[in-house]
Amino acid sequence: MLLMPLSPALPAAPPAAPAPAATPATVQFLDRDHSILAFNERVLDWARRAEVPLLERLRYLCIVSSNLDEFFEVRAAPHLTAPGADDAKSAYSAESFKVLSSMAHGMVARQYSLYNDELLPAFAQRGIHIVSHGDRTTAQRRWVKAYFEREVRPLLIPVGLDPSHPFPQVANKSLNFIVRLSGRDAFGRENDIAIVKVPRVLPRFIHMPSGGDKGSGKGKLFVSLSSIIRAHLAELFPGRVVGQFSQFRVTRHSDLAVDEDDVKNLRTALRQGLEQRHYGQAVRLEVSASCSEHLSGFLLKQFNLPTLALYRVHGPVNLVRLTQLVDLINDPKLLFPRHKGCYPTQLQAGQSFFDRLKQGDVAIHQPFESFDGVLAFLREAVNDPQVLSIRQTIYRTGTDSELMVLLREAVRLGKEVTVVVELKARFDEEANINWAEMLESIGAQVVYGVVGLKTHAKMLLVTRREGRHLRRYAHLSTGNYNPRTARLYTDISYLSADPLLTLDVDNVFVHLASQSRLPKLHRLLLAPFHLQRRLVEKIDALAEAARQGKDSRIVLKMNALTDEALMLALVRAGQSGVKIDLIVRGACMLPAQVPGVSDNIRVRSIIGRFLEHSRVFYFRCGDEETLLLSSADWMNRNMLRRVELAWPVNDAVIRQRLIDECLVAYLHDGLDAWDLQADGSYLRVDARPEPAPSAARHGAQAALVARYSAPL
Repeated sequence: MLLMPLSPALPAAPPAAPAPAATPATVQFLDRDHSILAFNERVLDWARRAEVPLLERLRYLCIVSSNLDEFFEVRAAPHLTAPGADDAKSAYSAESFKVLSSMAHGMVARQYSLYNDELLPAFAQRGIHIVSHGDRTTAQRRWVKAYFEREVRPLLIPVGLDPSHPFPQVANKSLNFIVRLSGRDAFGRENDIAIVKVPRVLPRFIHMPSGGDKGSGKGKLFVSLSSIIRAHLAELFPGRVVGQFSQFRVTRHSDLAVDEDDVKNLRTALRQGLEQRHYGQAVRLEVSASCSEHLSGFLLKQFNLPTLALYRVHGPVNLVRLTQLVDLINDPKLLFPRHKGCYPTQLQAGQSFFDRLKQGDVAIHQPFESFDGVLAFLREAVNDPQVLSIRQTIYRTGTDSELMVLLREAVRLGKEVTVVVELKARFDEEANINWAEMLESIGAQVVYGVVGLKTHAKMLLVTRREGRHLRRYAHLSTGNYNPRTARLYTDISYLSADPLLTLDVDNVFVHLASQSRLPKLHRLLLAPFHLQRRLVEKIDALAEAARQGKDSRIVLKMNALTDEALMLALVRAGQSGVKIDLIVRGACMLPAQVPGVSDNIRVRSIIGRFLEHSRVFYFRCGDEETLLLSSADWMNRNMLRRVELAWPVNDAVIRQRLIDECLVAYLHDGLDAWDLQADGSYLRVDARPEPAPSAARHGAQAALVARYSAPL
């Protein structure tokens, strides 16, 4: 497929009558939490699609469950505590919790319906079965019992509750059983409730030989750990009778809150906070659908939760762990065709990066082009004796990172290595603390950015001696330095030796380390100092140009749009006649196509095989174009509470390429796109009453895969 020119992008919106400048009173923003749940509904749609390979459908189902876990861990607590709050100005209320719970309950019900009614039968048609206790043969039951005795029972310690054995601490998202017993214990008492923690160290699904203990081991039969324990619960309580029982899982508020102004050592404070994260405020309780009212009521009381926080599920209490089946089955016919991104097209394998960047900038469109180009750049810098220093920001690198190994090697080779580690990268705090301690222990200079701000900017700066001069080379990115996610997320890596751009990067590093006053920047826009203000100025300038009759255009691609100042600026521009297209993967609070308010604004979300992650901002007035790449989404936290970067693409060839690949292709996507409607709902483009002609029914990601795939 050929990628199309930017204009025309979509069918032109009908001309809107000029309207007065928007104010908060004239724009009713969409609810952020509802928008996040709506995004997950779009992800869940991939699990419903019959044309998607079966294991990938299961993977999307698990992704939604993982997303919901994080949603509850981060977003639910304010709603949950609102009914007892005294703050009349709070955005949260008993009604908001009720509405949110209704949406979440509906989504969970649809997940389990899909799992039970579509995915399990589809697996069965292919000879793949998760065999429950009631369906096991005698030989299979013997095999399960042997596995239980050998691998499981030695790790179980049932806890009977009484005054000396209070309800145990239940960790966030851990799987447990609650059991109601009859009869008396060894001391003649009638304590009737016991808790059994399911060990996290054991796999949740186990391959079971088709013939039981004499099977060949080549079948496609699996058994869940929870069903193994359930089948042998009675054996854990000799002399007692097991009556009611249920699996349960509690989700807890897990957003770390550390007062940076009141701690002497942020790393130590965060490590202490991590120890408590697993036992924060309970926000959700999941139980088996068959759980009795007595047991569910007992659990709700223990966790101090209302009935709306109870989720009865018809299947595994933790769908996230079903991802283990994807690896256990590992059938290529049930997976997406393997994709290997080609080596970056602007680079030649074996060519010196320093020689290449003297000729001009380089853009790498991941994962269609390989992240190996970035690793090769750092590898050359580490091994080049003329390279004197390497500076890098670390946000999410993962726990097993070649990049961190390279930085360690740079220290060993005597280079000056400075690393800005963001310790507060949500759910990556522990990995980043460990990396920071490792680098410090071998002599790297490790700093933690600015108190009160997350360092979310992605920068790598290499300083090299060339003759009598020092020259800088920079890598900037819209995404993280994580080779694993670089194969799954769409991002732009940008390499440059531009003297002004690299000077700006150097000044930002000095600022983060010394917290000295930031000098004037020539190329970079930096949050929290002026990124938001400069973006508003750009939007307002186009609005003024449109009022003067000039052709004005804005196309923005990002993960989330929730910043009020920027949204209001876009509404003003749209009302002034600027044509605006927003490609927002996740939460978007800006309503689109609302008559008299946002007629000129269209919003679409692309949900595909890869997670859309790049941030690309396009502004045009007449023939004058500006293209910015950025680490920042348009959220208040990114603009005012984080260190973020945006930088211009001044190379005309690269700029047009990125316009075509990151914007135009997505505006013309006829398969994976969802358009935001005036009522706040999303409509899949190929589900319209008048679908696009077959020639236009392409997916942007599939087109880019076809363009850049390397031979396997």
